[in-house]
Amino acid sequence: MFGLIGCGTMGGALLSGIIYKELVDKNKFVVFDLDEERANSLKEKLGVKVAPDLRSFCQQAQKIFLAVKPQDMKDLLGQIKSVLNPGHLLISLAAGLTIAFFEKYLGKPLKMIRLMPNTPCLVGAGMIAVCRNDAVTAGELQEIAQLLESLGRIVFLEEKHMGAVTGLSGSGPAYVFFVIEALADGGVEMGLDRDTALLLAAQTVFGAAKMVLDTKEHPALLKNKVTSPGGTTSAGLFALEKGALRATFIKAVAEAAKRENNLSRRN
Repeated sequence: MFGLIGCGTMGGALLSGIIYKELVDKNKFVVFDLDEERANSLKEKLGVKVAPDLRSFCQQAQKIFLAVKPQDMKDLLGQIKSVLNPGHLLISLAAGLTIAFFEKYLGKPLKMIRLMPNTPCLVGAGMIAVCRNDAVTAGELQEIAQLLESLGRIVFLEEKHMGAVTGLSGSGPAYVFFVIEALADGGVEMGLDRDTALLLAAQTVFGAAKMVLDTKEHPALLKNKVTSPGGTTSAGLFALEKGALRATFIKAVAEAAKRENNLSRRN
């Protein structure tokens, strides 16, 4: 039996993707949320079970997705640790909380998988980094990975790289939204109406990303293919280099990663 604690935006997206794609039978998924209305909403929408309390939940579910806010995790672990056993598998979606954090607050051996998803998971186009402790078998990891594919793409990494993941793909959508907004502003500056400029910018970013993924060619090579000597694209790229855009993006990833690493050490 699978379970989900925390029926908010990300937890709800995860559950919806799994059930809609029929990766798990709805009768084999139980949920719990302190907000009963939110839990019951998923029950009505997806047909999953709702546990009346955390003890009942943990007695039913052996593979548990933890989708509560990081600041609420200590309290949750304190409530469930007495009913967890070595057979339970915990899958955390909480940013900044290491596997060592869970081992410390549960005070017992456990199977643990840590995820770093990003917000495009909400539209089935996410990027999810996955790491685990040694207690998780390859078969268990693969089973969870198959469920996560309902939200986007997956990469398996050592936990030491999760800070870099947070700085890149975790925070990255915000950087891209910033770029889309700026491109659209440029279109408006040159006379386009706002809606048209935003459509042009968003679809251009989407198409460029799809070309990188589908062709598997290096971005620099794709860039060179559309940059003619003395042409319009060359002039635009020159302006970006003068503005140190490349270095600024590198700094953004590095600073976000450092913040994630600091939060992890603090927790």
